[in-house]
Amino acid sequence: MDRDLLDLPVLLLNAAGALVDAIDAGVRARGFADLRPAHGFAFARLSHDGATVGQLAEHLGMTKQAASQLVEELVTKGYVERRPHPADARARLIVLTRQGWACTRAADEAAIEVLRPWADALGPQRLAALRADLSRIATPGRLRRTW
Repeated sequence: MDRDLLDLPVLLLNAAGALVDAIDAGVRARGFADLRPAHGFAFARLSHDGATVGQLAEHLGMTKQAASQLVEELVTKGYVERRPHPADARARLIVLTRQGWACTRAADEAAIEVLRPWADALGPQRLAALRADLSRIATPGRLRRTW
C-alpha cells in the first residue's frame, strides 16, 4: 500500500508534465511560438474577467515583482493590456487582448487534442470518476507553475 502511495506523485507529475508539454506544443503549432507554459497559466486566471498583478501573483505562486515582469512581457507581445480597475482607482486590471483570447482558444483546442486519447483509454465512467476524485482532492483555482 505504501508503494502505491509513493508511486502516485510520480504518476500525477508525469501526467501533468506530459499535458503541459503537449498543450505547449499545440499552442506553438497554432502560431503562438513566442509563449511558454507560464504564460498559459496566467491566461487561465486572466480569462476570468482579468486580474490585478497581485491576484495574478497569488494565482501563480510568485512574487508581485515577478508577476509584474510577466505582465510587462505579455503587454509587449500584445497578449494583454492594462485597464483602469472598475472598483479600485489605485489598481490596474490586466485583461486579455484579442490576440490573448485567440491564444486561449488555441490552448483549449490543443488540450482537447491531448485529452481525447486519455478519455478514450479510460472510458466515460472511469473518466468521470477520475475527474470527481481529482476535484475532491485538488485545490481549486490556483495554478502553481512548477516547471
